[in-house]
Amino acid sequence: MAEEVTTTAMKPTLGLTGLTSNAMALIAPGAFLWLTFFIQSTTGVSGPAMWMGVLGALVLCLSTAVCYAEMAKLYPGTGSSYYFAEQALLNREDAWRYARISKFVVGWASHLYYWIYPGVMVGTMGIFCGYIVGTLWPSFMSASNPGVLFMMAVAIVFSFVTAYISYRGAHLSTSINLGINVVQITALLVFAVLALGYRINHKPGSVAWQFDSTSGEAYQYEFKTSTTVAAGVSTDTIVRDTNGVPLPKLDADGKPVPFHISYDERDASGNFLAHPNAKSVIRPHHWSWVFIQATVAILILVGFESVTAMGGEAKNAKRDVPIAVITSLLVQGVIFYFIEYFAANYFLNSGYSMQSAAGSAAPIGDMMIIVGDALFGSGHGRTFMLVEAVTVFLALIGTTLSCMNTGARVTYAMGKDKEVSNRFGLLHNSNLTPHRAVWTLAAISAAIGCVAVSLAFGDSGAPSAAAIAALPHGLWSSFGYFSHDKMAALPNSLLAITLTTNFGTFLLYALSCILCMVAYHKHAKYSFIRHTFIPMFGLLANLGCMGFYLAAPFIGLGTWKEPYIALGIAAVWGIYGALHFLTKSKSEGKAVLLQAHPHRS
Repeated sequence: MAEEVTTTAMKPTLGLTGLTSNAMALIAPGAFLWLTFFIQSTTGVSGPAMWMGVLGALVLCLSTAVCYAEMAKLYPGTGSSYYFAEQALLNREDAWRYARISKFVVGWASHLYYWIYPGVMVGTMGIFCGYIVGTLWPSFMSASNPGVLFMMAVAIVFSFVTAYISYRGAHLSTSINLGINVVQITALLVFAVLALGYRINHKPGSVAWQFDSTSGEAYQYEFKTSTTVAAGVSTDTIVRDTNGVPLPKLDADGKPVPFHISYDERDASGNFLAHPNAKSVIRPHHWSWVFIQATVAILILVGFESVTAMGGEAKNAKRDVPIAVITSLLVQGVIFYFIEYFAANYFLNSGYSMQSAAGSAAPIGDMMIIVGDALFGSGHGRTFMLVEAVTVFLALIGTTLSCMNTGARVTYAMGKDKEVSNRFGLLHNSNLTPHRAVWTLAAISAAIGCVAVSLAFGDSGAPSAAAIAALPHGLWSSFGYFSHDKMAALPNSLLAITLTTNFGTFLLYALSCILCMVAYHKHAKYSFIRHTFIPMFGLLANLGCMGFYLAAPFIGLGTWKEPYIALGIAAVWGIYGALHFLTKSKSEGKAVLLQAHPHRS
């Protein structure tokens, strides 16, 4: 028997702690340090500006968060920016006729963010699980370059499991997210402390650990290499035993040569390796690099606005939602991301450089193995990494769950207004959740996740010919890997999908900054700082990041492939939205511009 559906209103169950916890789960340091360090390390030459890029993204998000918090004071309700867009214009005597088209544009743009973002997360879970499986069973799968079909299978299963939790209701989601926040924050701070301790205790020239991506272990000796010449090009290859363990380089007495650490900034080819000092970590290096890093780093900080989508489930929305918006961003961004990104970047060294990170599925996992070996002894670093990985797994559940909850509620609000299929505007009879929107989003997320991992090691992240040759053979482990040259010529699918959702974020945030200025124009509680200066700064910052998608390839910063693919997807979505709006208006008999104010007789 089919489950009944109803249009009953959502039940207010969330207090300040619950609202803040949901947003903090979406801005999840435990998931995103693991995820975005890999993506950011593959963005060409801009790696040295990673920490400053996070700072730039935080400033942009804070300016936008103020706008969301201020609008939530005026218009508590379900739907976030979509709802704000309607209410802001309905309260303007000279603009109320444009309320319908305004909210549709905002709602449609928000789907470019909310419908793609969970797909990035489920794809990331696929990469994460591939790394763990490869670490535990290296003969079955490479940890650094997991099998494409395996990652796709994980993405599909994870998408629907998370959707089931979302389907069960906000109360269950909140309880899960609250526990996840405590665990992941504690675990990542432990890693940050150990990473800093490793750098401090290993001065240049001291004996340290060198990571080997093939075996997934760290060693305190130099690796033995052999030189081969192909087409006139000399290549040094690590010599290994039958188990894939790198053999040590021996000195004149036949003893292994210890590995001595260094912190050289660049290699002979000019590739960035490590930060020579702490000041280098927080320097911008080049401001153009900061822009590139910020366009990726926005992914780790978005989610504060998810609280405003749950206004219909808040006990005291006008009081608690604005506080939760700002608090969640400040706690996760300022306190945790700043510390963790500093520690991870400061850790980089000759034994594990930025180039090593660019070629790994999980640089943070590799770093955990090194610091674990250094603290607990050889071979125990893997155990430490696996323990920490459990918390990352939980964090990925929390952030995907929170985003699905938000996306489904925005779709629900549009369904109630019949701007999309009205089947999305129905709630489950007992769970009171927008279940049809949830399951639709699950299917979309699974598909996008599969696309994201299909070429997750394309472009600058392409594995070397030696790494591809060393992949375990099998459908689950090596399918989808071509030659190095072919993969280097193809776009990085994970980066392209990430930039697409980030572009949707910039677009939505820019529109929200405009809405804040409109909502408070000539309002009794108008403040120049909160309602003009900050929103205008946020608008310009968001537009600047969007413009950088177009400009960066022309000034030699990265390839055109990923940003232009993102722009192409956004353009197609916009065109389809315009056609859908006109078709829906005609079928529903709705005027594009309101003919009568809905709140007036």
